[in-house]
Amino acid sequence: MPRMLPDGRRLGAHLPLGMGMVRAVERAHAIGADAIQIFADNPTAWRRRAAPPVEQPAFRRRLDVLDIHPVAIHAAYLVNLAGPDPDFFERSVGVLVNDLSTAPAYRARFVNVHIGSHRGSGVEVGTARVAEGVARVMARVPASTDGAMLVLENSAGGGSGLGGTVDEIAAIAEALEKGGVPRDRVGFCLDTAHAWGAGHDLSDPAATDRLLGAFAARIGIDRLVMIHLNDSKSEVGSHTDRHEHVGAGGIGEIGMAHILRHPLLRHVTYYLETPGMDEGYDAINITRAYDLAAGRPLAPLPPGAMTLRGSRARTAPAEDEQPPPSVGAPSVRATKRRVRG
Repeated sequence: MPRMLPDGRRLGAHLPLGMGMVRAVERAHAIGADAIQIFADNPTAWRRRAAPPVEQPAFRRRLDVLDIHPVAIHAAYLVNLAGPDPDFFERSVGVLVNDLSTAPAYRARFVNVHIGSHRGSGVEVGTARVAEGVARVMARVPASTDGAMLVLENSAGGGSGLGGTVDEIAAIAEALEKGGVPRDRVGFCLDTAHAWGAGHDLSDPAATDRLLGAFAARIGIDRLVMIHLNDSKSEVGSHTDRHEHVGAGGIGEIGMAHILRHPLLRHVTYYLETPGMDEGYDAINITRAYDLAAGRPLAPLPPGAMTLRGSRARTAPAEDEQPPPSVGAPSVRATKRRVRG
């Protein structure tokens, strides 16, 4: 059976690097993925590695040999450009500068980051803060032919989260333009589970058409460069982010197949962030995505599939050359509480 998406679209998965960077590329190839998303560093810490991973040259070679691209780096979960805390803002700028600066060494085309939370300061203030932060990052990372694009990801719209609606994303795009950020250096990612949580009924192809049509009209469909292809355990409009296996959640088979085949999405790369990615479900969900795209019926999921925990702890490269923690740096647990606050 053919394992490809329509129009040459690429399908990847977020895979762990903790067991070896080369092994991650080979795993992508083995499960039928032709793109990959990774953590290039610890996703729950501010501290960045002092030197590149020793496997990095071999990682690049295997990407080339096995034709795995584009590579996306997912930034640390702590990053929040939208909030009012000046310490968090400066640390967030620093992490993104680091990720964009090191991205070419991973052959990465994208550095993906959550838009963030205004933490009660208001949508307008948060939007301006995001634009200021992105402009600061771009000023510190010179544009280059092999440089990565910063990709801002929509939210489920809960609490003070920004980017749950097209209006909010369009306002961010407008603020970036007014701030002098080059259009070709910043794109957007649509996480389907987040969009569902924000109230976009992606189980209905007509609703997906309306969402993508509005995005095209307000922002430009060319700026939508990534899809995080996740079904959802949550109710539509619940403002919660709970990923589910492809076609097995609220969005369902019809909704996800429509996203995989949508004519406005010919240029995007799809990346899976579904449950159990470290337990063999990476292969299962890749196969399910290909089957939906091709109009084939889905095989039943294995027993226990619906009770798996999420895979949020997917690992970065082994910390073989990490510097010691900075004196006085807040703990990961403390910073997580402050980001979520």
